[in-house]
Parts: sequence; C-alpha cells; structure tokens
Amino acid sequence: MTQPVSPPRDSADKVPSMSQPPAWRALVFRADLRTLSLLGVLAALILIGGITKPDEFLDTRNLQLVLTQASVIGVVTVGMTFVITSGGIDLSVGAIVALASVWATTVATQEYGFGGILLTSVLVGLGCGLVNGLLIAYGGMVPFIATLAMLASARGLALQITDGRTQIVTVDGILDLGERDSYVLGVPPLVMVFAVVTIIGWLVLNRTTFGRRTVAVGGNAEAARLAGIDVRRQRLYLYLLSGLCCGVAAFLLIILSGSGQNTNGNLYELDAIAAAIIGGTLLSGGRGTITGSVLGVLIFTTITNIFALNNLQSDVQQIAKGAIIVAAVLVQRRTASTT
Repeated sequence: MTQPVSPPRDSADKVPSMSQPPAWRALVFRADLRTLSLLGVLAALILIGGITKPDEFLDTRNLQLVLTQASVIGVVTVGMTFVITSGGIDLSVGAIVALASVWATTVATQEYGFGGILLTSVLVGLGCGLVNGLLIAYGGMVPFIATLAMLASARGLALQITDGRTQIVTVDGILDLGERDSYVLGVPPLVMVFAVVTIIGWLVLNRTTFGRRTVAVGGNAEAARLAGIDVRRQRLYLYLLSGLCCGVAAFLLIILSGSGQNTNGNLYELDAIAAAIIGGTLLSGGRGTITGSVLGVLIFTTITNIFALNNLQSDVQQIAKGAIIVAAVLVQRRTASTT
C-alpha cells in the first residue's frame, strides 16, 4: 500500500504564514508613516512660525502668500517627481521656466492677449521637454548631461530675448488674476491650479498604466523592456510631462510677478529635487509619491517664509534646507537597507 507523498519542504516554506502581514501592507504602512512624519514636520514649522511671529505668520494674507509661492514650484515638482521615479533627473526645469516666462511676455506675444501668453508658455515648455526627451531616450545621452546642456542653453536664450531687462505684462486678464478680487472663497487662482495639477498627477501615477510603467522603468529598465514596455518612448513622454509642468509654472509665475525675467526659476531644479526626495521619492528610481512631494514643497516654502519674517539671512536658510535634504536621504538609505 502506497503512502501519500508529502509536498517538498521548500514548496511548503513558500506558503505565507497567516501571522505575517502581506508585503503590500508593509509598504502601505511605511508610506503612511512617512506622510505622517512630513505632516508632523509641517505642523512643527507652523507652530514655530506662530510662536516667533504670531501676528504676521498666522495672518490670512501671509498664509495665502505661502500657498501662492508654493504653487509655482509645486507644479514643477509634480513633473520632477515623475522623472525621478523613472530613474532620471531634470536639471533644466528652472531655466525652462525662465525661458517660457520671457518668451510669453514679449511685446509680440502679448498682442495675442491672455490666450497667446498661456499657449506660448505651454508650447515652450513642451518644446524644451521634447528636446530633453529625444536626447535622453533616443540619443542615448545621460539625463544629467542632457538636462545640464538644456539648462545652459535655455538660460542663455532667455537672456538674449530680454537683453537683461524685465518685461512688464500689460494684459489686464493676466494682471487681474493676481489681484485679491479674483480669489474664490479666499483661495488664490494659482493655488487652485496647483491643486488640480496635484490631483491629476496623483491619479496618473497611482491609478493608470502610465504610472505603473513609470515605476517599472525606474525600478529596472531592462526588466520593463522584457515585459513589453517601450522604455525609450516612456522616457520621452516623461520629459514632455516635465516640460509641460514647467510651462504651466511659468504662466503662474507671470501672473504672480506681472512680468517675465531671465532670472525667473533660479534654483527651481534644486528645490524641486529636494522636495521630491524628502517627500519619499527614491533618487535611484522605482518609487515616487506625489503627496510626499507636495508636502516637501510646503515644508520648504514655510521655512523660507519663517526665515523672511524673522529677518534671518538667506545663507542660514540654505544651510537649514541642506540639512533637511541630507537627513531625508539618510532616512531613505536606512529604510532601503531594512527592506
């Protein structure tokens, strides 16, 4: 009489224990913990601002200013989050914002009114993103080098267009959006645009195949290619997306400042990268979070506002930002080594 054959020990070992939570629950827990940590940092900064300068910091106008300033760099950061999640980098975002803002505020462009300025900003951003994407995806250039070249070229072209002068906006439709009369229930239009971009970015990254392809390319490009993903086309789309966000940000900056300058967007690339990193997006790619990036933007903008209200020098502010970035990277490395 034959005895029943028991399953091999190694296959039995692969059966997950009922007492151990699934891997996805651990990932969700870490994500929630990271988000709560960022919210805690933001709450602490608000508390510091309320203690040091209660009348000025907690004033409605100041809070509106903080959100408005966060909106411009926040839109850029949404695009940067997608690029970094894919394992890339874009050092040209600040220069693209500058180029789009000055190209859209020339006398010839302003003759076409509101629509002409908006369309020019978006098209310039898309054009620069297209060049970056083609050089990286199909030209085989390293993202660092390609976007660094775009940074230099876009800054130079912006300077050539303006000849070093500020271009004042004369279109009433643009100027009116910067006035308090245009606020909806106390919310500036720029903040509403930022909110819409954030929601769309979150949905695309977390609820679409485009977002899953982006994470797959950043996690392992060769494995993604073997799985049937067109890696080169995906990277092209991502840099187009980054350029589009820069174009939108340039338009918001035109509304905010009422002008176009070749110095616009200075160091935006560093602020966007820093916000994405402290938000939880892996610099090596494979993981990205729009929510964390937005919280990172709010943290940096709040720090800047608190330092300005307390008349602290900008160099101290930069040191504080640098310390936060280093701490965020160290936390990421520790988290990665324990998973």
